[in-house]
Amino acid sequence: MDSSASLIAGLIVAVIAIFTVIRAVRIVPQARARNVERLGRYHRTLNPGLNLVIPYIDRVRPLIDLREQVVSFKPQPVITEDNLVVEIDTVLYFQVTDPKAAFYEIANFLQAVEQLTVTTLRNVVGSMDLEKTLTSRDTINSQLRGVLDEATGKWGLRVNRVEIKAIDPPQSIKDAMQKQMRAERDKRAAILGAEGQRQSQILTAEGDKQAAVLRAEGNRTAAILQAEGQSRAIDEVFQAVHRNDPDPKLLAYQYLQALPQLAQGQGNNFWMIPSEITSALQGVSRAFTEVLPPSSATREKPSHDDMAAQAASDTAQAAEAAAEALADAAQADGAAAGRIPPRPTP
Repeated sequence: MDSSASLIAGLIVAVIAIFTVIRAVRIVPQARARNVERLGRYHRTLNPGLNLVIPYIDRVRPLIDLREQVVSFKPQPVITEDNLVVEIDTVLYFQVTDPKAAFYEIANFLQAVEQLTVTTLRNVVGSMDLEKTLTSRDTINSQLRGVLDEATGKWGLRVNRVEIKAIDPPQSIKDAMQKQMRAERDKRAAILGAEGQRQSQILTAEGDKQAAVLRAEGNRTAAILQAEGQSRAIDEVFQAVHRNDPDPKLLAYQYLQALPQLAQGQGNNFWMIPSEITSALQGVSRAFTEVLPPSSATREKPSHDDMAAQAASDTAQAAEAAAEALADAAQADGAAAGRIPPRPTP
């Protein structure tokens, strides 16, 4: 009986000893910290690694994370300067720098940071209108970070960054903004279309201008060349005429050859014959009936004398016939007008 009681007592003492040793040894992970209270008062902070405390006297508080933490707060309604309610969702990046202050200076630092963020956000956004709020995120972030970092310094916290994740205006404002953006896009599209059309018209006008200038230069060059050609041709003809020294008989023959051209055309049903034509034709007839002196070409080719004489005779006859026909036509025109009596038929 005594041995059983002693055995039980020994087991109890061993368990108590093991439990005491376990409570005396504390292992703290890296980037963590634990506060130790001795007899209800703060004693020290346990660093990462193996730490020894006095069992039943020292009380070890829960682990405090020293790493940078990210907290996303739920959207909060905020009223802007132009009395519009917007939902703003924020993200906070902070880090515990003093485990003692974070545990003893405030009961719940996460809740305190959230409420401080909401109140500061309302103060900052309340002084801006909706358009400035939507376009001034960097300004809002910097102001929030400055206020939160200053307020949380005594809590052993350091606010590294504050970001606005979303700003949601009312649905009616969204629809109005979409209509405005659509109108702006349509306006820019119309302006770009007008600019493109104007540029196209300018380029087309410049192209037409250059084409007209080149065409005019080409026409001018062609006219100059044509005039130069005509001038040279006239000069050659004039020089040839002066070199051959023509007499009035040759000119009369040329005048006779130009008479058929006067009657060409569909509208030339009635035409007048000057009186000088008859005398010119008579001169041509006399010129072909006269004996011409032999030319240099004739002297060089005496075998063609008969052919030349025959051609001259035929030409003279044709000239006489043409002269008589023209005279008859002139008499007939005069008789029809009642001014010249008709010539008697032989």
